[in-house]
Amino acid sequence: MSPNTPGLHHVTAIAGDPQDNADFYVGTLGLRFVKKTVNHDDTGTYHFYFGDGEGSPGTNITFFPWTDQGREGQFGAGQTQTTAYAIPAESVDYWRDRLESEGIDIEETERFDETVLRFADPDGIGLELVAADAETAATPWEDGPVPTEHQLRGFYNVTLAVDEFGPTETILTDVLGYELEAEADGRRRYRSATGGPGSIVDLVETDAGRGRMGVGTVHHVAFVAESVAEQERWREAYADAGLSPSAVIDRKYFQSIYTREPGGVLFEMATTGPGFTEDEPLDELGERLTLPERLENEREEIEAQLPDFDGPTVDASGE
Repeated sequence: MSPNTPGLHHVTAIAGDPQDNADFYVGTLGLRFVKKTVNHDDTGTYHFYFGDGEGSPGTNITFFPWTDQGREGQFGAGQTQTTAYAIPAESVDYWRDRLESEGIDIEETERFDETVLRFADPDGIGLELVAADAETAATPWEDGPVPTEHQLRGFYNVTLAVDEFGPTETILTDVLGYELEAEADGRRRYRSATGGPGSIVDLVETDAGRGRMGVGTVHHVAFVAESVAEQERWREAYADAGLSPSAVIDRKYFQSIYTREPGGVLFEMATTGPGFTEDEPLDELGERLTLPERLENEREEIEAQLPDFDGPTVDASGE
């Protein structure tokens, strides 16, 4: 029997311009820039991590900025439609005003009796803020541009778009341990058996055809595995379900396995440690380019081929 995941670990997407990406997620959304490294499988590409004050699992949205022309993606089935963060119910007015002051188009709606602010980032990636006074594991970023009482409180859920519910639903329920909680307006909501922050996955059906990976799309969704030993149990569970999981891969800040579920979404299982302080002190997270030990002897060449990037622009006034 497979273990039960508590929920989301991180979401990784593909951005365009690295400066625009960092300015939005730090300067506008108030997430902390917790790690600047490279894609370990493509060292000419940055890998940015944005999260809470400590880069806690369940708060991090990460990006590969692709600066090559003609690498735009197309949303469709087998992709993440939206990534949602939780906010306090009393913060809806703050966030509506903040986003509108930045010229961001917002759609405000009600879903399962909760207020949802829908919008997109500079590359068109769908985001939501959900007013949910629920449990949070997020650590405030005291030096951020958003007052601590209004800061994003980690992931609320992801919405996955699929051709049909059945195949993906089977993996969520029979392998990952999620349970169907609610259904309305063509959306099915599942919650992990353990509950807690980031424990929700929504499914919607789309007739848009299969999506194409590229700028403006989500690359993969990662769920929490408590340990490498637990990951081996996940590998067995995926294999028993007819999937083809990867070997355990060392991502320095966590260990990972990957598999593509039948609906086309790439799933990762990532451990909670060792975390981002593995190679930087907590108060210096994101301040320098960090590389895994195996790439340190290539640092000069790697830095020379990376695109220009000055670091995120942050107005810490809280206005």
